[in-house]
Amino acid sequence: MNGYQKRLCILGSTGSVGTQTLEVVRNYPDHFKVVCLGANRNTDALKKQILEFLPKAVSCEYLEDVSNDINFSQTMMSLQQIATHEEIDTVVVATSGNVALLPTFEAIKNGKDIAIANKETIIMAGEQLTSLAKSNSVNLMPVDSEPSAIWQCLRGEDKSISKLIITASGGPFRNIPIPSLRDASPSDALKHPTWEMGKKISVDSATMMNKAFEVIEAKWLFDVNWDNIEVIVHPESIIHSMVEFSDGSTKAQLS
Repeated sequence: MNGYQKRLCILGSTGSVGTQTLEVVRNYPDHFKVVCLGANRNTDALKKQILEFLPKAVSCEYLEDVSNDINFSQTMMSLQQIATHEEIDTVVVATSGNVALLPTFEAIKNGKDIAIANKETIIMAGEQLTSLAKSNSVNLMPVDSEPSAIWQCLRGEDKSISKLIITASGGPFRNIPIPSLRDASPSDALKHPTWEMGKKISVDSATMMNKAFEVIEAKWLFDVNWDNIEVIVHPESIIHSMVEFSDGSTKAQLS
């Protein structure tokens, strides 16, 4: 192994972002090691992850469903306990809802860097979260594409920001006349034209609520005024976000 190996705790390891994180670990084993895994109901996926990555500790609401089916040598802990585990240095917050709020705060208090894909935590307590991270010298790294794009654009720059520009694909209902939306079904909302995502974020994307969340995220993560955040519809989804600086220059993250 060459260089430093980041030791990870993944909260929400069986979800969309969690499984993508494990794919990165799988592809770069010299750079990342899974120490703790946390999941909710998807015990079948969690069992496979335990057997492959051999974490030292696991958190799962349905413990018996996991421990009865495999040779279970891992320590069972709560989400807060695995998020503060002494052998980790980075917590990947890949849950949905508010379940990771307290574990994230406890992780920051214990000096763990945070890679956060959970919008709700930032929306509920963004001001407190960013303040606590700063006071504990913790890196707060957004994982979701749009805030991560802004974060990448700001790397190596001073903070003379004029405007943050967040793009939106418009979702599956972009070209649907408003009167026709009353007939839209949940399955229609899941048919995102660009991305394959979990059900909740797909519905939030279809209603544009997800974009409202990202505006709130940007406000707290990058310490800008509400008036300095703009959303534009970009159906091609090539540009994820842009940063306009006070000198008139603009940086964009494309993929």
